Amino acid sequence: MFGIIGFLVAGLIIGALARLIKPGRQNLGLLATLGLGIVGSVIGGLLASMIGTGDIGELNVLGFIFAVIAAVLLIGVAESVAGRNKTAA
Repeated sequence: MFGIIGFLVAGLIIGALARLIKPGRQNLGLLATLGLGIVGSVIGGLLASMIGTGDIGELNVLGFIFAVIAAVLLIGVAESVAGRNKTAA
């Protein structure tokens, strides 16, 4: 139970950091920030695990950095998809 709550809190922190790093204004709500942070943390954990710095479930600096970078990239993808949908309508 606490692992899930910790994962959600970490995802929210990673998503918020990614939004602070990404220049410009993002039209993302709290749930979108949480979702992008969680996906970013999974990607960052997988990358850190693949290079051998630890397990995907453990908190380490390199995994955290990878997670924030992945979340920044995911915010850019989400913005481009949302921008494409607005121009098509």
